[in-house]
Amino acid sequence: MLEDKVESVSKAEAAEMLRLMYETRAFEEQAEKSYMLGKIHGTMHLSIGQEASAIGSISTLEPDDYILGHHRGHGLCIAKGADLNLMMAEFYGKEVGYCRGRGGSMHIADVSSGNLGANGVVGGGIPMAVGVGIGLKMRRNNRVLLSFFGDGAASAGAFHESMILAVLFHVPVVFICENNQYAMSFAANKWTTSDRLAGFAELYGMPGTATDGNDVLSVRQAVQKAVDRAREGGGPSLVVNNTYRYRGHSKSDRNRYRTQEEIEEWQRNDPILRYRTVLTSEGLFDAEEMDEIKEVAYAAIESARQFAEDSPEPSVESIMEGVYAP
Repeated sequence: MLEDKVESVSKAEAAEMLRLMYETRAFEEQAEKSYMLGKIHGTMHLSIGQEASAIGSISTLEPDDYILGHHRGHGLCIAKGADLNLMMAEFYGKEVGYCRGRGGSMHIADVSSGNLGANGVVGGGIPMAVGVGIGLKMRRNNRVLLSFFGDGAASAGAFHESMILAVLFHVPVVFICENNQYAMSFAANKWTTSDRLAGFAELYGMPGTATDGNDVLSVRQAVQKAVDRAREGGGPSLVVNNTYRYRGHSKSDRNRYRTQEEIEEWQRNDPILRYRTVLTSEGLFDAEEMDEIKEVAYAAIESARQFAEDSPEPSVESIMEGVYAP
């Protein structure tokens, strides 16, 4: 019930989730602008339209819990408490960034906050999550890890191998599949559905559930149940957040495999607009209050952009630092 989901969130928590969703949207819109202006090089993978999955999932964690992300992970970083200045500087490839500008868009990490980073290999972070989970069990510190990946990764062998090991070792990990309907240009509905992906969990002996991934409160409710189970020693779970990315796979994607009508249909189901409607209907915030939250979020991203553009480039002399192979 909607009332139950709203009542489980305080007004402060509700405002925080809205702010983080707007920060994620604003960060990626700015990233896109900076790229088009030639200020950022390489490529990027935007998650505009998927904000509810990242924010709702990570809102269930304690500050000293952990996440492992994927190449479309800006929202994951922000939800885990990233310093926006350092994150934007990393995106720009600057020396003061989280990884001294070496990681860029796909590999932002902040171990001190529990963000163990991302992996450019599709599904590459899933077996790592099992290893981290074993380590958490050995430490007996009651910590939990959220492992994020896309629908394309669920067709990789590493996913299925990891599910088996996760159950055998009874790790405190929640595996979260962000099903944004496309693995690059291949439609997920041509080989599976959100419910079928969640059904993999039963085959391996763990709970699995599919959510409306554009409803931040539904995501939070499903992931909270899985997190509580893991923290209490119940082992791993699989949650599939059914969502959508408005942009292409990456900046080189011309989006020829889907129609504009399809994109616009999903945009009418926008996670931020849906959340605003819920907050208004439940009397938590009025439109003016939510607009103020949006303004604060966008101002923070603008400040981060200025910080990044004013920050120093890495020196050529330091280019080999951190390289440990000939």
